[in-house]
Amino acid sequence: MTGLAMLNAGITTQLLFDYFDVSGVIHYGIAGNANNNLNIGDITIPKYWAHTGLWNWQRYGDGPDNELALEANGDYTRDIGYIHFGDYNNPASDRDNYLNNVWFQPEEVFPVTGTPEVRQHNFWVPVDGTYLEVAKKLEEIQLVSCLNSTFCLQQPSKVVIVERGASSSIFVDNAAYRDYLHNKFNVSPIDMESASVSLVCLTNNVPFIAFRSLSDLAGGSATANEASIFAALAATNAVTFLKAFINSL
Repeated sequence: MTGLAMLNAGITTQLLFDYFDVSGVIHYGIAGNANNNLNIGDITIPKYWAHTGLWNWQRYGDGPDNELALEANGDYTRDIGYIHFGDYNNPASDRDNYLNNVWFQPEEVFPVTGTPEVRQHNFWVPVDGTYLEVAKKLEEIQLVSCLNSTFCLQQPSKVVIVERGASSSIFVDNAAYRDYLHNKFNVSPIDMESASVSLVCLTNNVPFIAFRSLSDLAGGSATANEASIFAALAATNAVTFLKAFINSL
């Protein structure tokens, strides 16, 4: 158990490395779904994870052509892109907004394989290639699709290798931001911990993979958030896949 959100997950992962001889990390749990081609109950296995909650918030009046504060020092960058809050005004007649823009930033990392005290920057952290090949062989595993004898999902749960997952210390239950993450970054699962675990593994040069079972649509439906209903089903599928994965190593 990591505890909720990025900080707790990072601390817990580092404690594992401090107290145990860890040869690899398999991280699992439930997540919101940003991909309309996937369904609640599906197991998603991203090839890459990113922390999408590290921002440089640009002052009102500045735009894409204006240098960010401390950008010249190499602390911040405009390379990844931004979200313009005015694009989401309602009504949409005026695209200006005092919240202006936030620019997504890579993490500063100091991996054990690097030069001491020389920072590197990383946004997309890849999962371990060997672990990913093991996961691909389990795509036909039988998962749970029914809460009980009378209440079943419309589509059978499945295992899907996806391109990217995103994490931040934010519970996303907002359709506009959900769609933005998918359209901008091709993100499928949205959670609060996996990217933190991936960054600690990257820093310690430890193989890593994370898979997340989808428990809700992250605000993408017309009804209330579905996690209160489907979290148990999603968690069951996550554990089922975890056991199969470990047995296949």
